[in-house]
Amino acid sequence: MLLPVRRALAAVASCSLIATALAPAATAAAGDAVSSAPREPIAPVSARPSTADGHRTAHPMDPYANADEHYAGSQIAKYEGGLHGKPPKLHRPLGNDVSGWQGEVNWYLVSEKGARFSYVKATEGTGYRNPHFSQQYDGAARAGLIRGAYHFARPDLSGGGTQAKFFVRHGGQWRNDGRTLPGALDMEYNPYGTDKCYGLTQRQMRSWIRAFVRVYADRTGRLPVIYTSTSWWKLCTGNSGAFAHSPLWVARYNTYIGALPKGWERHTFWQFSDSGSLPGDQNYFHSSMRTLRRLATGW
Repeated sequence: MLLPVRRALAAVASCSLIATALAPAATAAAGDAVSSAPREPIAPVSARPSTADGHRTAHPMDPYANADEHYAGSQIAKYEGGLHGKPPKLHRPLGNDVSGWQGEVNWYLVSEKGARFSYVKATEGTGYRNPHFSQQYDGAARAGLIRGAYHFARPDLSGGGTQAKFFVRHGGQWRNDGRTLPGALDMEYNPYGTDKCYGLTQRQMRSWIRAFVRVYADRTGRLPVIYTSTSWWKLCTGNSGAFAHSPLWVARYNTYIGALPKGWERHTFWQFSDSGSLPGDQNYFHSSMRTLRRLATGW
């Protein structure tokens, strides 16, 4: 049985108190604020240009310019390289993850090629929704895949709790139907500027993630999956071990996974390549189909 959500959140809070005692520097209150460092002004949400099919057009003042191109691992591939990992063939469930970048997906063909699960990008920040989400998310379920939604974090724009609420409202809700994975939080390099950590300190980033996790758990009864790379996690959270009760979806484009972020003894999902036999990125689940189904039911 999975660790109860309330106990896991209490463990996260405990780690937070310890970190506060060791480093009593002033940070954003309650983990739901962004850095006070000055940034370039951005256009209001209503001013964001878009095209008829829902895809955004690039604009220098648009805080969500090219959001369709920001899929899980897009920035990890940019900064860490090694796009085409070829791990040994594993007798583990194979899956993929897709976003608006892939457009409509033929899920029955995906299933025929061996996919057993998929993650679909639902949202980014509080101003972007994948225009193909319904076809991708519902289509995967109709084809018999276990699927979940993920949120591309934008700590530079709003608080973690605010973004968790937006995610849950627009695709990130969990249902105990045996085919819905807990929502995933995509934490990776900033695609909108030179600061890889979105202008936040490590402590502020930990607070931001903590707020997202807390609100998501309160709204759904499940801890979110955390997607990241070990390198980004070390750089932007100080290799925090406070979130190890959440399942880990680790990006590592190689024949092996390598070191995991602090606190996690094993991964749950491994994104090993940005291309392959399936649309989008290629992933393995760490265990059997039975265990994957248990993850989808909360056990």
